[in-house]
Amino acid sequence: MVRMRSVVLLLAGCLSAGITQAAEPIRIGELNSYTSLPAFTLPYRNGWQLAVEQINADGGVLDRPLQVISRDDGGRPGNAVRIAEELVSREDVVLLAGTFFSHVGLAVADYAKQRRVFFMAAEPLTDALIWDSGNRYTFRLRPSTYMQAAMLAEQAAELPATRWATIAPNYKYGQDAVAAFKTLLQQRRPEVEFIAEQWPAQGQIDAGAEVQALLAADPEAIFNVTFGADLARLVREGRLRRLFAGREVVSLLTGEPEYLDPLQDEAPEGWIVTGYPWYAIDTPEHNTFVAAYQARFDDYPRLGSVVGYNTLLAVAAIIEAAGSTDTDALVEAARGIEFASPLGPIRFRAADHQATMGAFVGQTALQDGRGIMVDWFYADGNDYLPDEATALQRRPSE
Repeated sequence: MVRMRSVVLLLAGCLSAGITQAAEPIRIGELNSYTSLPAFTLPYRNGWQLAVEQINADGGVLDRPLQVISRDDGGRPGNAVRIAEELVSREDVVLLAGTFFSHVGLAVADYAKQRRVFFMAAEPLTDALIWDSGNRYTFRLRPSTYMQAAMLAEQAAELPATRWATIAPNYKYGQDAVAAFKTLLQQRRPEVEFIAEQWPAQGQIDAGAEVQALLAADPEAIFNVTFGADLARLVREGRLRRLFAGREVVSLLTGEPEYLDPLQDEAPEGWIVTGYPWYAIDTPEHNTFVAAYQARFDDYPRLGSVVGYNTLLAVAAIIEAAGSTDTDALVEAARGIEFASPLGPIRFRAADHQATMGAFVGQTALQDGRGIMVDWFYADGNDYLPDEATALQRRPSE
């Protein structure tokens, strides 16, 4: 009798284990501009894949594994909305995550609002995403254009220059970045004037013409918002025509390995930038992340890697706190939630759904034929945001 009871218990245990192993996965819909900007989005994909593997190895979320259904939006808003609908309607995902370009992120955020789907915007930087066009269902991870412009304006205010020019891609990200930087710098230095603005189309910069226009304006300092291939073209033409000689340059994103590394020995020196000096950050949580990333991919992380990793950490923390995958429960759980990341604790503000993830601010330099960041510090995102009551006034009523 005892033996029979033991057999029954053993079978019950095996059956229970089988049910646990066969638990239905929590399906996450992810979309990004993988073919349009692979320098950032492929490391980003590595990052979220590593996070999913670690989360599932640790038992998943709510005793269920995470499964990411990923699609390429091609950097086009129309594609992104169509893909979002397919993910929700056909793939039965419980939420959406990702996107890179600001105009794409805004399109998916509007879709999320209309369909009442939770959306974790990983990368789009436009301020409109969480302020002027913010909605109940959209949360943003990365520090916004306002936040990074505030970090750079703080440094720019220490420069003697009073005559500034700007160059930025002519879409929402670039427009927001320039507007925020001008406002924030002039608040600190009312005597500063902006004497020229250049607005090349994203991905289609005529660098020679842009450099000549900036030279003709003869500013004392330049605020640059171009990135990727446009940045590389601007740097090369600027060096050739000596645009940067004797001028200060403050540059958004340029210190990120995605954009700095390809420049190799042409990397500019002495620019004040936001970026990611992964090779010099020495904290236990970051060291653990870098070791795991290098072991998994045999490569070093880029900023995209951290963004992708943090995106899935945030999603997992929100689902766990909600105790379900119900959309309204996810929204309420996300407001004010804090989670641990390789950069330290990150919190999603309840008022505007902006995360407090920060950025590294420093100067560019050359070392062994490649660009690096030196004299850097980590700027906590919470220190560069308006208070929540002020931010709430910029959002539409829900």
